Amino acid sequence: MKIDRYEDLEVSTDSLEYKFISIGPKGEIVKVIQFKSTSVPDIFNLAFGNQAKNKDIDDLAVDDNKDRNKILATVVSAIYQFTKQFPENLVFFTGSTNERTRLYRMAITLNYDELTIDFEIFGILKDIDSFVNTPFQKGVDYFGFLIKRK
Repeated sequence: MKIDRYEDLEVSTDSLEYKFISIGPKGEIVKVIQFKSTSVPDIFNLAFGNQAKNKDIDDLAVDDNKDRNKILATVVSAIYQFTKQFPENLVFFTGSTNERTRLYRMAITLNYDELTIDFEIFGILKDIDSFVNTPFQKGVDYFGFLIKRK
């Protein structure tokens, strides 16, 4: 993406965890991106948020550090790196709140043409007691998203 991003991504040796520092009026805040295996082979869940004192991820924190787009672009950069390292894996993500899921949908929509050069993007719809993935369409209210490197 052509949006400014944080360049200093600290990557774990197994390429499953990425850290960077958000810098803004609220100070420096450590952000963590983790790719965790799921019960479905080749699908990894993307977890993202502030690094908590106990080293866990706080995915409900609201910082208002005035760098939201830069943070989102940095998360996308980590997805590019992860899927370059593991091109056979798919990445699932959803927001920790409905508002954050909507934000992710808006970010995908705004950058769709550029993202689809390198990725297949699917929206996840919640059925009565299951989940269905469909090709991403602008304006649809998805439960989450699934992406695969082309």
